[in-house]
Amino acid sequence: MGWPDVEMRELISRDRLQARISELGAQITEDYRGRELVLICVLKGSFLFTADLSRRIELPIEIDFLGVSSYGDSTSSSGVVQITSDLTHPIGGKEVLLVEDIVDTGLTMTYLLENLQTRRPNSVRICTLLYKNIEKNHHLTIDYCGFEIPPEFVVGYGLDYMQKYRNLDYIGVLTNPTP
Repeated sequence: MGWPDVEMRELISRDRLQARISELGAQITEDYRGRELVLICVLKGSFLFTADLSRRIELPIEIDFLGVSSYGDSTSSSGVVQITSDLTHPIGGKEVLLVEDIVDTGLTMTYLLENLQTRRPNSVRICTLLYKNIEKNHHLTIDYCGFEIPPEFVVGYGLDYMQKYRNLDYIGVLTNPTP
């Protein structure tokens, strides 16, 4: 797909994404068999991943959405996490799988885990499509990880730069981000 005035290189192809998501779906199905599972999609970036993952989990599941922002229009975290849209149903007593597009600094995920624990679920586990294994987030336990990636700014498959490029069907590295 050509994008005018944009230089991008493919990091993870559509086929590799879909194959790995199928593997994650099978693993989650096995791990949660016989239990009630709620997927919480962290918006906006996780919507494509959550949709594809949910279709590969062979269990009756609930899906809810949590809007969160820590980047704004920048390529680095602002350091401030904001909930922009809250859950619509209680999660007390339920098995919760928090579905995230990317864990990099760990700031957003740490905040969400603390927030969700106050709602008294049976458990909260993390499923992320992408993980940047950097020193800041070593305290997090990632239960399901799609891909470990280098510390580069990535877009596509739900991830954006200034609200653009979410519709790419692969993960790319934007090599010349401009406003």
